Amino acid sequence: VSMVTPTRTSAWRRLQAHRNRLADFDMRRAFADDPARAVRHAREFNATDSVLHLDYSRHLIDDAALADLFALCRECALETRIETLFSGARVNRSEGRAALHMALRAAPGDDFRVDGRDVVGDVLAVRGRFLAFAEAVRQGQWRGHTGAAITDVVNIGIGGSDAGPRMMVEALAPVHDGPRVHFVSNADGWHLALTLRALDPRTTLFVVASKTFTTAETMANAHSARRWIADALGEEAIGRHFVAVSTNLDAVRAFGIGPEQMFAFWDWVGGRYSLWSSVGLPIAIAVGAAQFEAMLGGARAMDLHFRTTRFEDNLPVLLAVLGLWYIDFWDARTHSLAPYHQPLSMLITHLQQLEMESTGKRVTIDGESVDYATAPVVWGAAGTNGQHTYFQALHQGTALIPVDFLVAAQSGHGLAGHHEMLVANCLAQAQALMQGKTRAAAHAEMRAAGLSEEAAQALAPHREFPGNRPSSTLLARRFDATTLGALVAMYEHKVFVQGSLWSLNPFDQWGVELGKELARGVGNALGTEGAAASHDPATAALVARWQALRRD
Repeated sequence: VSMVTPTRTSAWRRLQAHRNRLADFDMRRAFADDPARAVRHAREFNATDSVLHLDYSRHLIDDAALADLFALCRECALETRIETLFSGARVNRSEGRAALHMALRAAPGDDFRVDGRDVVGDVLAVRGRFLAFAEAVRQGQWRGHTGAAITDVVNIGIGGSDAGPRMMVEALAPVHDGPRVHFVSNADGWHLALTLRALDPRTTLFVVASKTFTTAETMANAHSARRWIADALGEEAIGRHFVAVSTNLDAVRAFGIGPEQMFAFWDWVGGRYSLWSSVGLPIAIAVGAAQFEAMLGGARAMDLHFRTTRFEDNLPVLLAVLGLWYIDFWDARTHSLAPYHQPLSMLITHLQQLEMESTGKRVTIDGESVDYATAPVVWGAAGTNGQHTYFQALHQGTALIPVDFLVAAQSGHGLAGHHEMLVANCLAQAQALMQGKTRAAAHAEMRAAGLSEEAAQALAPHREFPGNRPSSTLLARRFDATTLGALVAMYEHKVFVQGSLWSLNPFDQWGVELGKELARGVGNALGTEGAAASHDPATAALVARWQALRRD
């Protein structure tokens, strides 16, 4: 599909005019003039007993500007782009691949095709294999070399083979009933060493997740883990303590893992979209096949919502256009996530990769330089911790930082009073960002509390909150497996929409390659005196100093 550069659309020009018109927009006045604003600017996804209620009323926007954001979607042929994505076309043009991760959520009878071939049968067959293996581990039927049941599983991967499954394992921690699951990704040996310190090789299973089985960091950790098992149990134990998630059978077999212990996925699955595939094996081991299937069901329901719902009621589209509105028209260079649900802490890291690796591009899909801002920096922390770290900058800093608040109506932990406190803090923070506090109100409060006029005058500027800061609130019934599947799929589709509107390819990541290429040369130089001279002067000087410090 031919991509339309957004700045060449009439909707973009109208949005620039809206931005100038709304320069002094005041949300407080907007709510006073329109008490139904919170009802009109709310939409809900409700499927398979999963509820995601989106309140987007606290934004620097009015109906006219919103209408032109949706007009931008239409002028950029978003509806056609969505159908092209779901058709299995090679939308990842720089790598010549489809991006059909939605097929990983397929149910029997669904139809997803790549190059004209229905892939649902392959997906269901592989899913059946890895879910059966997960159940065998959970039930003690798959045992280690000595006959001991598996108590700990270590996933070795990096990027999408780590962040997505780790996020979901942590998010589903309330329903864990299988072996303990650990994740090792960093090439820093301490990550693996500290993980292994508490484990018993007789009861530990490693999952090595690498599509090519050549990823440098992953294979360094995998070979160190292999030595750990071999030193403790012998070479013959490798086959009972390692499985692979890969497509490279020869490399897997050379490592010592048999083909029956390799779980495949496909080149039309990008790493940051792969947790729904056999890459999600650690999730299934932690919580079981039923919970994994529920997660897929929630994501599949969100796929249907995204594909069939008009833009004005479509949660991924709404989040995408609001994000674009701030990035491109309000110069908001960051976006904060505040999940008021401790098990969702890792969602921030997952979305950092999903958003910044997908839309952190400076050329269009056709190779033209962009003349508009693209990906924001995604960051945040779980509430209420974030309130005591970075919320100061949200409330009184100079930067405009939109926030996504995530909170559930039901907690499930059973500790009296905690959830009500948590929810009150979440809703109050969104209220405070919008409402603020005037200097006069701060002054009056201090005088009423008994401060002198001089002290109140001096402190009032420090206790003034400008307010009028934008945020969205996503309210779930509960963060169960089904809802989590829908939530993550919603953000996946949000990123696709933004990539489409910015005329980008959200499925490649060439920016990670240069550093990897240079690392090989620098690595060679580290072991040879004077070899770094061929590098730039700064690198050469640092290598020389590193060599000297290592000798000390």
